[in-house]
Amino acid sequence: MTSSPAPAAIGADQARTRLHELTVIDVRTPAEYASGHLPGALNIPLDHIRRALPEIRHAAEHADVLVVCASGARSENACKLLAEQGITTATLVGGTGAWAAEGHDLHTPAASGTRAGWSMERQVRFTAGGLVLLGLLLGLLVDPVLQLISAGIAGGLVFSALTNTCGMAAVLGKLPHNRPRAADLDAALAALRNR
Repeated sequence: MTSSPAPAAIGADQARTRLHELTVIDVRTPAEYASGHLPGALNIPLDHIRRALPEIRHAAEHADVLVVCASGARSENACKLLAEQGITTATLVGGTGAWAAEGHDLHTPAASGTRAGWSMERQVRFTAGGLVLLGLLLGLLVDPVLQLISAGIAGGLVFSALTNTCGMAAVLGKLPHNRPRAADLDAALAALRNR
């Protein structure tokens, strides 16, 4: 089995100078997107990319497509999925974190009344830490076997680091505050069709 080549990657400064000629797709959850995104970025969460294939293909015919996430891992996965469908894209090296670290502005949809949420990384850290603490406390107070909860979370975090995937993020992404409203997703798809 051969692995697909790594997608093209561009840095924050290069992306900033080309922003006016790029179609930017942010594959983070709506809560993460609301916490700050590249100017003009459209929010199509990673698990909705397949649904958006016709619109992304249309947009790619008219402009270069830049796929963005928090750190670059999810956007790289999206680029690989799009490449399998014959759609050429690039990913932003270091994601919105690198963009902000370079001093570039992140836009927030404050005017729309959307409440900014925690980044997926922060949600994972909070959930993992809470479950480890719960496992330790239950192990001390109820039954030592319940410390296996903490061991399971630790094993999951090691696996996550080794494979550059995160099952906990996939589960947390299904929570209501991380799901796109149908109207928001439809608006993003319509914007891609009109490019």
